[in-house]
Amino acid sequence: QVQLAESGGGLVQAGGSLRLSCAASGRTSSFYVMGWFRQAPGKEREFVSRISWSGGTTYYADSVKGRFTISRDNAKNTVYLQMNSLKPEDTAVYYCVARPQSVSGYPYWGQGTQVTVSS
Repeated sequence: QVQLAESGGGLVQAGGSLRLSCAASGRTSSFYVMGWFRQAPGKEREFVSRISWSGGTTYYADSVKGRFTISRDNAKNTVYLQMNSLKPEDTAVYYCVARPQSVSGYPYWGQGTQVTVSS
């Protein structure tokens, strides 16, 4: 089992920045794909970003491309999401996720951290 704990959410004005962190514990391994999803009020959960185990490959939703940056520190079992130029539509609960390389879905989810962007 892998446990994921997010931190770094909060309230920020439009145009501001936040950095989310996700610490993994339990049967952790650097051979995991890790990423972020988000869910806004009244909307379905959506993919935000993911990063390969080596950190060499990253993917982003079109809505955050150019504004968000995902990174990881395998020595600390931690993945980060740097969010710049935040918009009110980025308001959501952000969830950290993880999966083994060979699995398509994400069996491991954190509890989520709230990000609120005021206009």
